[in-house]
Amino acid sequence: MAMSEDLTRLSFDRLSGWEKDTALLGAFRTFLRSAEAGLRAATNPGTLGIPPESFHPAFVAATNDPCRNEHEARAFFETFFRPYLLSPKSGEKPLITGYYQPTHKASLVQTERFRHPLYRQPHDLVSVEPGSVPGLPHDYAFARQTKTGLIPYFDRRAIDEGALEDRGLEVAWLESRVDVFFIHVQGSSLLELPDGRTLRVGYAAKSGHPFTGIGRYLIDLGEISADEVSMQTIRGWLDENPARTDEVLWRNRSYIFFGTPGDSGHDGPEGASGVNLVAGRSVAVDSQRHVWGTPIFISSTSRINFGNGGELPRLMIAQDTGSAIRGNCRADLFMGTGEEAGALAGGLKETGSFHLLIPITASGRL
Repeated sequence: MAMSEDLTRLSFDRLSGWEKDTALLGAFRTFLRSAEAGLRAATNPGTLGIPPESFHPAFVAATNDPCRNEHEARAFFETFFRPYLLSPKSGEKPLITGYYQPTHKASLVQTERFRHPLYRQPHDLVSVEPGSVPGLPHDYAFARQTKTGLIPYFDRRAIDEGALEDRGLEVAWLESRVDVFFIHVQGSSLLELPDGRTLRVGYAAKSGHPFTGIGRYLIDLGEISADEVSMQTIRGWLDENPARTDEVLWRNRSYIFFGTPGDSGHDGPEGASGVNLVAGRSVAVDSQRHVWGTPIFISSTSRINFGNGGELPRLMIAQDTGSAIRGNCRADLFMGTGEEAGALAGGLKETGSFHLLIPITASGRL
């Protein structure tokens, strides 16, 4: 497959802002996680025409001789890759948002205080090839296995009303339905248990129904202005209007199921690519378009601060995805863990430019 016409080749000396990222050793160490994973198992091909196998020389070089300083890291990326400007498809708009790993008080058993569950993947929830099941919406990647065939899975309302009760699927219990909802949106959480232990929960599967942003719903109702909408203002509105919680949360029929991946000691959750995420260097992209491990140089029209003194432009590594992450130029930046990261992520909604670093072994396809 030829490379997409959405890609325009450049050179590093024409890549505006490339020299401003003065901490590329952090980007290399994040890339190294993808390299190690990519050498263990095949990765997703994407639809931009970049063959996953073209990353193999860079993966091998990264693992065999890891960079030790900034100079070596910059030389590594400039040796094994070439920059390409990625343009949005017709009708798409570049969009940069942020997400984080929240921390919440939780219990492994239901109590009067902890009453709202996070569920693990049910046995009757199966993955399917989109468009392959007659009668199932063409974009559904999950379905419910029944004796008579595959049908759409229970949606958020049905599950909230008890569709999965008494099946032993509860991973943990939280105090607030709103907290549960936003863990679904973020895709992971670090749970603080009553005995002092912590439990990391991460995305395992979803119901298949499309993601619907409740922020847009509240904007359309005139409850929150488009200029003010953020995770914080949405949560504030829900806190002030508890009687309308069902009305708003059920607008998003998508439902997320969780696993409890082992903690590798890294501060980030495991992304969809199978590696632990790095704050400020890992990015969620459309996995139907992009190959896991692709370095993406992201610039913004506004200043985006990562809370550690760094900002855009910077080189990030494609290691995760999400239900709302669709399109060539759609990036969700992983901002870290905890309240400070949540504050940084919650108000982030910017436009910008995207340059993929494509292996030189694939550049002949353009």
